[in-house]
Amino acid sequence: MCYNIPMNILVLSDTHGELDRALEMYERISTSICKIDRIIHCGDFIKDAHEIEAQTGIPVSCVQGNCDGCNKENFEIIDSPAGKIMITHGHMENVKFSLMNLKYLAMQHKCVAVCFGHTHVPVNEVSSGIRFINPGSLTNPRGGSKSSCALIISEDKKLAATIIEY
Repeated sequence: MCYNIPMNILVLSDTHGELDRALEMYERISTSICKIDRIIHCGDFIKDAHEIEAQTGIPVSCVQGNCDGCNKENFEIIDSPAGKIMITHGHMENVKFSLMNLKYLAMQHKCVAVCFGHTHVPVNEVSSGIRFINPGSLTNPRGGSKSSCALIISEDKKLAATIIEY
């Protein structure tokens, strides 16, 4: 798939029923940084993703997390100008211990990036040519991190990501 224009993606996770900060960050980013074309929600709670889509009118790609009762491998893959992006919560891939399972899953599906949650701790790193993005949590950050989300800018063959603190 080839795109001529960038795609700006807001990445959220682990909202756990509290949408005020997620909606505020959407407004803040879309009015002061860039127009948001898509939102990714990495689980906990999937109903939050549907509500965010209803309130913003922006398409939301989402997956279930452990608090949604998901106890099997669960991921989605979306196309972006830079290539395929995998979305998963991460609990079934044991992301609290290692990103190795995610890396193999992304390689298997030829993804350029993986968005995940579960740990409530932000991650933005590249390994084996794959970008790993955990937006952290806007509502319940852990591990000494601050409330955060992520922004992906995907252009033809190029993907950039940043963690944005609340």
